[in-house]
Amino acid sequence: MNAMLILFVFSPLLGLASLLVTKRTMLVGILGTLFPLVCALVIYQSYLLGTPFSSFSFHTNWFRFGNFEEETLFQVAFELGVNGFSFMMMFLTAVLALSAAFAGRNITKGARGFYALLFVLEIGMLGVFAAENLLLFFFFFELTLPAMFLLVGKWGRFGSEQASYSYLIYNGIGSAILLVVFVILFGKTGTTNYEGIMQALQSGQTIGHVSEELKMGLFIALFIAFGIKLPIFPLHRWMVRVHVQAPPAVVMLHAGVLLKIGAYGLVRFGLGLFPEQFDRLAFWIAIIGVVNVLYGALLALIQTNLRKVLAYSSISHMGIVLIGLAAMNEAGIKGAVFQVVSHGLIAALLFFLLGILEERFDTSDLAKLGGLAKSMPLFGGFLLAGGMASLGLPGMSGFISEFLAFLGLFQTMPIVAAIGALGIIVTAAYVLRAVLSITFGEGPNGRDLCVLEIVPAAALLVLIIAIGVVPELLGGPIGSVLQMVGR
Repeated sequence: MNAMLILFVFSPLLGLASLLVTKRTMLVGILGTLFPLVCALVIYQSYLLGTPFSSFSFHTNWFRFGNFEEETLFQVAFELGVNGFSFMMMFLTAVLALSAAFAGRNITKGARGFYALLFVLEIGMLGVFAAENLLLFFFFFELTLPAMFLLVGKWGRFGSEQASYSYLIYNGIGSAILLVVFVILFGKTGTTNYEGIMQALQSGQTIGHVSEELKMGLFIALFIAFGIKLPIFPLHRWMVRVHVQAPPAVVMLHAGVLLKIGAYGLVRFGLGLFPEQFDRLAFWIAIIGVVNVLYGALLALIQTNLRKVLAYSSISHMGIVLIGLAAMNEAGIKGAVFQVVSHGLIAALLFFLLGILEERFDTSDLAKLGGLAKSMPLFGGFLLAGGMASLGLPGMSGFISEFLAFLGLFQTMPIVAAIGALGIIVTAAYVLRAVLSITFGEGPNGRDLCVLEIVPAAALLVLIIAIGVVPELLGGPIGSVLQMVGR
């Protein structure tokens, strides 16, 4: 079982190696991303049969510092492991990587390089969620940066180079802040292991005194670093540029997984290592969440391009994650985690459909589209379903996540929650406006979905509905989050 997690994380290397010996790049891209999903299904099936996620952990000595004949000052292990939350994120990554491989089938120029970078990006994303120590987390976190930079810059639209550099600068600053925090934690606790750091901070058995002021400073630094990734207002401009300029297949992973690394980091490091500091700043985190919700929703409402509508929609929906976490209770935290997974699926579906629009009509301008429900009924149906999921229709995953997040905040900060709930009304307005503009009225005729487009769209929609109808599919595995933060 220990080998299964290693195989899961590094299985995209099989696809990377296959690109060297075959010219059938799209087939390799699909099969290469299919294998990680198979690994995820095997692990999930074992979990359903009673095998705990902890059984899949992997641990071995890696390297050490200060080996002066008799004494080792610091030792770093190669540690991979999963809990319910991290596994759900890895499962989401595997699903969206396979969907992105389908979405990338229209890339003909440099397709081999595209899929090679896609495999590297998938390894980085899987590794971030499987890492059990600071060094490995940072290594995999950094691995995603050059892969994403090249995918955006080379295969994006006319302004893609500016978007890629904006992505690199903002995320590079976040990485630098994160590295400083990790170095301080390593120096103060003498370990890079998550559990070891948590126990050292809670028990006070650190190398030197860790004052409350230092803990608060470290937490704020973590919040900024992961807030850039999420993103939070006003650190969001780079994300809008990437959403607008990157190819749809890349944006599927960016919106569906990479943004969620910010949320994962806030839960794993913010709530996990500094719960008291998180609680003390919960009100201000809730305010930032409400600003994200309303700011993103209002700007999405006035956009005339579907890409920008979806970009600002992502900002708004990530505000719901902050709202849920700021509630600091079971309902809120569950809602935040549900929102992370739910929005990943919904955003991927909508950007997948956006890619089809641009491939058919070479535009995503709402004014140039319309009436597609007649010529493309299947497309119109999937778009309507994705829109309903985004606005939180009962029976879909978006409803469960938003309901729980706001329920949690209403229990602790009812006035703030009431103001934030206005964003739900605005969300319904901009989603319906965009969907109806595309599906009804007069516009160009287009070819409806083919099999290679129906399969990933249907798979994503099935997962969205399944989580909405049977939320326990996520509720069971993510119970580990509540145990980790003592809620």
